[in-house]
This record gives sequence, structure tokens and C-alpha cells, in this order.
Amino acid sequence: MTIKEAILKSLDGINRVTNYSEICNHIVINKYIDFGTAKTPESTVSALLGDFIRTGDTRVKRIKESGGKYYYYLTKKEENIGIDILINTLEKDDEEPKKTVKVKTYDERDLHRLLSSYLKNTSIYSKTIFHEQSTFGKDSNQIWTHPDMVGIRFLSLYTKASQDFLKSINRLDTFKISSYELKREINSDSELKKAFFQAVSNSSWANYGFLVAFEFSDNLTEEMERLNQSFGIGVIKLDANPYKSKVLFQAKYKDLDFKTIDKLCKINKEFEQFIVQTEKLMTAEERYYKSTEKELDEFCDTYFINDSEVEQYCKDKNIPIEKDNT
Repeated sequence: MTIKEAILKSLDGINRVTNYSEICNHIVINKYIDFGTAKTPESTVSALLGDFIRTGDTRVKRIKESGGKYYYYLTKKEENIGIDILINTLEKDDEEPKKTVKVKTYDERDLHRLLSSYLKNTSIYSKTIFHEQSTFGKDSNQIWTHPDMVGIRFLSLYTKASQDFLKSINRLDTFKISSYELKREINSDSELKKAFFQAVSNSSWANYGFLVAFEFSDNLTEEMERLNQSFGIGVIKLDANPYKSKVLFQAKYKDLDFKTIDKLCKINKEFEQFIVQTEKLMTAEERYYKSTEKELDEFCDTYFINDSEVEQYCKDKNIPIEKDNT
């Protein structure tokens, strides 16, 4: 059964004028289809109800209440409903709001392990920065100073001579630090702009800044490209299979802002420790390099070892997985 078929069956079962929320509840309660992988089932039902009207499908009709809400019913039931019942139903619906059935979904921070696995596969060490552990004092607006995650990639040189030579020229060229602002989904132009400028603010200190989301609306590509060109923030589309994640737009390089790094170190101990661990690896003697690298790896976020771990994690966290990812 398709979602549209489930909508028609629910309208027939409800047998009166109703709204998208009640239709969604009716579908879930009667188990017509499984919304298990859908993040916003009510929005899906609402969109498909509108699609009936826009495409001229004569099986469904709707009326608009004075407050702007739409109510739907089956055309074949119209004669049995009657205009007086339509009006009474609208008034009753305003007085008695319908209870919604909550569909299990995932939290934004459940995505961090997916991102850390993707980054590790590209030789980037990453660490989640917990905003709630920071000391803000009176300035609560400093939360926009924080990235959700930070990452560092070291330049891979395989001989000691080349490593020492590069360090003697400019130590800053031996590594690049990135900042990541992570969102579950971005569905509208306003959501994109808010998230994008949050990423701009949170990454002002880093070499590269990225906005990452599990789902982007298809109609936002042009605006993402414009914002990327104007402000240099990269965009990553995260996948339930982290190794299929994609950089949609690359970030532009900028020099490190050491004053902001110092500020972040003062207010967040984990960020400070990330900088400490980075410095230790950069300055480690050759005989201590492997042990120091292991220490940094253990300090950073965990990542998946194999595909089975990915699949089980997504299942446990209710993160939707594409069929071809399983």
C-alpha cells in the first residue's frame, strides 16, 4: 500500500471531514503502512493531501477554515456529510485538538558518530565539543562561538628529512583544522540561512568551516552554492552509510584566528584539550610519535570499525537507512 492509498483508506474509515494530523494518526494506529524511516510523517501526509488537490485528483476535496487550516474528505462521501455537518466538525475540531502519535526518530548528536567515521576515513581526527560544558559567564550568546565538532588533518610526509624541513619553514603548514556545524535536516531557505550563518560564526577561528546535514531539501542547491561562494563555508551531505557521505561544496581556506582559539580554550576544557593533544603530536619526538598519535585517536570521537556496526547503530538510533546501504 502506498501512502496515498493509505490516506484514501483512512479518509474512508474516518468518514467525515478531518485534518492531516488525524489522518496520519489513523494510518499509524491501523498499521496501514510503516512510517518507521520517515522523520516527519505528518508533513508527508499533509504534502500528499495537497498533491491530490493540485493535480486535480477528484477523489479528495478540501475546505478552508477561517483560521487558514485545511480539512479533507472523500468526494464520494460529500452527499452524506452535508454542509451543516461540515461546519459542526470544524467547530468541534477547534475545541478538541487531536492527540498526535509520535514516531520514534533520532537526535542530532546521534549523527556525530557517522560524521566522525566519515572524517576518520579521510584521515581527519575529530572531536565533539559539548556546548553545555562551557563556562559562559554572563555572555550566553557565546554559544554561537562553538562548533559542534572540530577536526584536524596532518600533512602526510613519510621521511624524517622532509618532515623536519617543512617544520623548519612553517609549522602551520603541517596541519589544517576544520570546524563542523551539524544539523539533522534543512528543508527551507530560512533554515539554510540560519544554519549557514551559525556555521560562519562557529568556524571563524578555523582553516575550514563546514555545514553538515543528514538531509537537505533538493530545492536549496542554488542557494547553498551562492552562500558557499560568498562566505566560503563548505557543505557536506551526511549519509547513514558514513562512507557514502559527500562534500557538496568545498570550504575555502583561511588563516587560523588565534585570539578566538584562545577564547574557546578558556571557556571549554574539551576544546582546550583538543588543542593540547594536537600540539603534543606536532612536537612529539620520532620515538614517541606513534604513542602520541594513539593518545590523540583515543581522545577523539569513536568511529565505526565495520559496516555491521554502522547498520546496528542506525537501527538502534532510528536513523533511516537507504535500502542500497544495508
